Amino acid sequence: MGQQHEPSGQRWRQQCRRGEFTGPTSGIAPSLVQCNLVVLPDTYAYDFLRFCQLNPKPCPLLAMSAKPGDPTLTTLGADIDIRTDLPRYRLWHDGVLTTEVSDIRDHWRDDLVSFALGCSFSFEEALLSAGLEIRNISENVNVPMYKTHQPCHPAGVFEGDLVVSMRPFTPRDAIRAIQICSRFPQVHGAPIHFGDPAALGILDLAKPDYGDPVTLKAGEVPVFWACGVTPQAALEQAQLPFAITHAPGHMLITDLNNATLAAI
Repeated sequence: MGQQHEPSGQRWRQQCRRGEFTGPTSGIAPSLVQCNLVVLPDTYAYDFLRFCQLNPKPCPLLAMSAKPGDPTLTTLGADIDIRTDLPRYRLWHDGVLTTEVSDIRDHWRDDLVSFALGCSFSFEEALLSAGLEIRNISENVNVPMYKTHQPCHPAGVFEGDLVVSMRPFTPRDAIRAIQICSRFPQVHGAPIHFGDPAALGILDLAKPDYGDPVTLKAGEVPVFWACGVTPQAALEQAQLPFAITHAPGHMLITDLNNATLAAI
């Protein structure tokens, strides 16, 4: 019954469009699919599409622009305008993050192509429904994300190391999380690792590269998923003249229901 009263994806997008909502989207509209965003010039679009195809765990492609300059993604929801409908964006110049904004209309160009990638926030609903605690939600912070030393498969100008998100669980609950998330390959699927973070090249869980730290309680292990922030690391290395991404944790909320992405 509760889902009948939940604001639609369009309502959340309109709040972003009006500048009324600019915060992280973890725990927001939990039944709806959320997406990472990458926007780049058409010159680099084919290389990035190949990068997604070669790295489906961190870059599960859900939608892309029908043509350059088109700010809509009609397969994801009604009246989506990529220029206004995310709570926060990052602007990149020559591979350098230059600023964050809540509206990119002034930066839009006719040659830009948008890519919407699956987000781990979508499987959080399934974990919560199974009675598992999502620590970043219970502590009301952005999910912690870390750079690793595991390289992605390169494609054209795009290469770089995997970025992961982390949620702590007891070993028993970690196994349950693996079982649940295996059903959602379009939103990163099963975790890639749990246990010793040093195996991924992560030295300090208290100092995430993106997002906020969360409490790791006695008897818990960190569980790591491939993360849609990975393309931002690839953009840094590619040093594109111009690109736009979501700010980590600030996703596009679609009209699709998470249950539609379940593989089995």
